Amino acid sequence: MSEQLPLALRWPAHQRLDSFVVGDNSAGLDILRHAAIGDDVERVFLAGSAGSGKTHLLIGVCAEAMASERTAQYVDLARVGGQAADTIRRLGGSDLLAIDNLDALVGIDEAEHALFDLYNRCRAEGATLLFAASEPPTALGLGLPDLVSRLSACTQWQLRPLDEPARRSIIRELGARRGLELDDLVLDWLFTRKARDLGSLVALLDRIDKAALAAQRRVTVPFLRQLLVD
Repeated sequence: MSEQLPLALRWPAHQRLDSFVVGDNSAGLDILRHAAIGDDVERVFLAGSAGSGKTHLLIGVCAEAMASERTAQYVDLARVGGQAADTIRRLGGSDLLAIDNLDALVGIDEAEHALFDLYNRCRAEGATLLFAASEPPTALGLGLPDLVSRLSACTQWQLRPLDEPARRSIIRELGARRGLELDDLVLDWLFTRKARDLGSLVALLDRIDKAALAAQRRVTVPFLRQLLVD
C-alpha cells in the first residue's frame, strides 16, 4: 500500500539529503548519494548517537532513490516491538532497503536470524542495503556471529555529532519554517534546561509550535517556562 502513496507523503519533506547539516560528515554523505542511485555502493552501516541524524539520512536516501526511479523501503525496528522478526521476514523486493535502529534486535535470537536471512536474500537479489544503529556492528551486542560478520562487511560510517552552534542554527531555521521566531534568549533557555541532542530538540520544537499556535503567542522564555515545567 505504501508504494502507491505520493513521494512527499511517504518521505517527510524536511528529511532529505540536501537538507542534512553536514558538519564533519561530508565524506559519508557522498557514500549515501552513491548508494541512493545504486552506484558502486551496495551496503552501508551508519553508527551514531541518538539525534545524530541517522533517521534523517536513511529517509533521505530512500527519497533520493525513488526520485531516481528506484523502489525503496524504510523500516524503524524500534517501532515494531515484539513483531521484529515477522516484520523483517516481510521485507525485500525493493531496489533499496533501509533498516533503522538495529539496537532493537539485540538479544532477540529469532529477529537476528531473520535479519541474517534477509541480508543474504537481498544481496543475492542485488538490492542496496542500509543499516543504522547507535554503535558499530561489533559493539552492538548482537548474539549471532554470522550477522555481526555480514554487518561488519558493510561500508562503515561513524556519524560525527554537530557542535552546539550548528544545532542552534538548525533549530532556529526549523522554527522559522514554522513561523516561529526563536531569539538567542529562547535558544539559550532551551539548550541550558532541556535535552541538547537534535532529535529531542526537534520533537520539542513540534510541541512548542502546537502550543504557540493554540495560544496565539510568540515564543518567549516566560511562555516556555509555563509550557515546559522543569
